[in-house]
Amino acid sequence: MDGLGRRLRASLRLKRGRGGSVQDSPGEAAKEPERAPEHCLATFAGGQHFFEYLLVVSLKRRRSGEDYEPTITYQFPKRENLLRGQQEEEERLLSAIPLFCFPDGNEWAPLTEYPRETFSFVLTNVDGSRKIGYCRRLLPAGRGPRLPRVYCIISCIGCFGLFSKILDEVEKRHQISMAVIYPFMQGLREAAFPAPGKTVTLKSFIPDSGTEFISLTRPLDSHLEHVDFSSLLRCLSFEQILQLFASAVLERRIIFLAEGLSTLSQCIHAAAALLYPFSWAHTYIPVVPESLLATVCCPTPFMVGVQMRFLQEVLDSPMEEVLLVNLCEGTFLMSVGDEKDILPPKLQDDILESLGQGIDEQQTPEQINEHVSGPFVQFFVKTVGHYASYIRWEANGQGRFQERAFYKALPSKANRRFVKKFVKTQLFSLFIQEAEKSKNPPAGYFQRKIREYEEQKKQKKSKGKPVK
Repeated sequence: MDGLGRRLRASLRLKRGRGGSVQDSPGEAAKEPERAPEHCLATFAGGQHFFEYLLVVSLKRRRSGEDYEPTITYQFPKRENLLRGQQEEEERLLSAIPLFCFPDGNEWAPLTEYPRETFSFVLTNVDGSRKIGYCRRLLPAGRGPRLPRVYCIISCIGCFGLFSKILDEVEKRHQISMAVIYPFMQGLREAAFPAPGKTVTLKSFIPDSGTEFISLTRPLDSHLEHVDFSSLLRCLSFEQILQLFASAVLERRIIFLAEGLSTLSQCIHAAAALLYPFSWAHTYIPVVPESLLATVCCPTPFMVGVQMRFLQEVLDSPMEEVLLVNLCEGTFLMSVGDEKDILPPKLQDDILESLGQGIDEQQTPEQINEHVSGPFVQFFVKTVGHYASYIRWEANGQGRFQERAFYKALPSKANRRFVKKFVKTQLFSLFIQEAEKSKNPPAGYFQRKIREYEEQKKQKKSKGKPVK
């Protein structure tokens, strides 16, 4: 297991700084982009496969008889006639998955009751590409004490809500027979992943119920399709979410603590989503397996989730400049101390005012997501939305970002101080590297918000009103 831990930690290294060298690591070097840039992950046009694998991970007693080991007991599809390199890659992937399906260790006992949990994890290849594991952990059908098992769907697509619905269908069929799961997943595998706002309908036969039609709709606004802010809102106040955002913007070390895997998974995804249109490109582990707890000693930035049962191990670890977030109590157990001073005061007030306008209980999850995400997107529009005007284009089509002129163009001193720090982060560097590649950026959500803001400024200027 130590070897696996070293390999996974090595895969969570990345390049530091624009045009900089790659950090040294014990193995390979790669970046770990949980959220790819706007033009990549968030704008899938549809047409690709929903998933790569459906796996069942069960607990099997070790030969020593002392505890249990998570093991893959079902795999769909079974891949045959793979080339040697492909087979080795598949073996590496499949060997890592059980650890993340049961991140809370191997000391289990048969149970008669167990609340189902839905969570996800991210695995990163050495080339920086990533795969997401969507998991449903539950007790198998039967009577008497039994061990939980995990249904895990492996996909390169980030869309938590959609895969949660797919897991609902898998769970419903699991109660009948594993044989009933196969035709449903085969139909899903043959279907094309829909474009934003579109629906794919699957026909599936269930014994004693007949033929069912299952509709899977992809959210129209794709930049939030992999996130649900509800858990984060339940756990933290608006002020705390703002301080969490400030720490993430400066790429600090952030540890989330919670009892449940679902809470950890949803809150860490939500925290990363607040950074849109930027991508957290450092170590990112929604639920850290027990054997990888040494990750919290990493000297580089990270955003990780740890189960509360391991709190003492975390507190005993040597850590510097970390924000330790207790999601159970809604408190910060550790902080740097300057989190309230990182963002410009006026813009902090704007965010809190927008968040405080209230969330209607009748709102859909998509509307809640937009209510929470919107003020943070607007923050970036106001601070860095003018970036395109400060890319100088050369004859060969290559762009060159004018960093100094960019932040000096801001009229507010407080905004300039913040942006002067922010342009040095990996978040901004990766974003600008992509922007320098094309004069015509994709017409995504962030670009639309920039245009709307610029239009508002023109209208208010013509009326002689100050622009917020």
